[in-house]
Amino acid sequence: MDNQSLLQFFDREATLVAPALLGSTLLVNGIGGLIVETEAYHPQDPASHSFRGPTPRNAAMFGPPARVYVYRSYGIHWCINFVCSHASAVLIRAIEPTEGIETMRERRGVEDIRQLCSGPGKLCEAMGVTRDLDGHALALPPFSFTPNPDPPKIAIGPRIGITKAVEKPWRFGVADSPFLSRKFARE
Repeated sequence: MDNQSLLQFFDREATLVAPALLGSTLLVNGIGGLIVETEAYHPQDPASHSFRGPTPRNAAMFGPPARVYVYRSYGIHWCINFVCSHASAVLIRAIEPTEGIETMRERRGVEDIRQLCSGPGKLCEAMGVTRDLDGHALALPPFSFTPNPDPPKIAIGPRIGITKAVEKPWRFGVADSPFLSRKFARE
């Protein structure tokens, strides 16, 4: 995907981009896989890091779309988000590993492929994502992003791991994927 097409893809509200990312391929230095779970965050959403306005920590969210916003969660885990329009972003919650699986196993110290990237902190550790990548364009190395032209069956539910605006159905996943961070409730 060329840079202009990538910008157009991400220059939309996060609630539109998040489900469209499912089944897309994300690689960092050739390591990664298929995106199977995402969450949307909007600047008018009190759970979003952009809710209170720009800070040095969240500056990437206020930049152009198709960039990454990387932050540390609970002072422990790195999390990667894709910046969308108007300071909205999509948290990448889980990936189905397809490339660099042995490197992921070494980085995580885990053999079970389902446990390598089944959460935002796990996938960042497995793929080598740190704050050093904050603000980088998805169109440039070390990133490789390929959208999925054939969307999978999608499960939708409330976001998890937050305390504000928990009722919003802004968590999206590939239905019945064994690589999700947590299963979706059956409706």
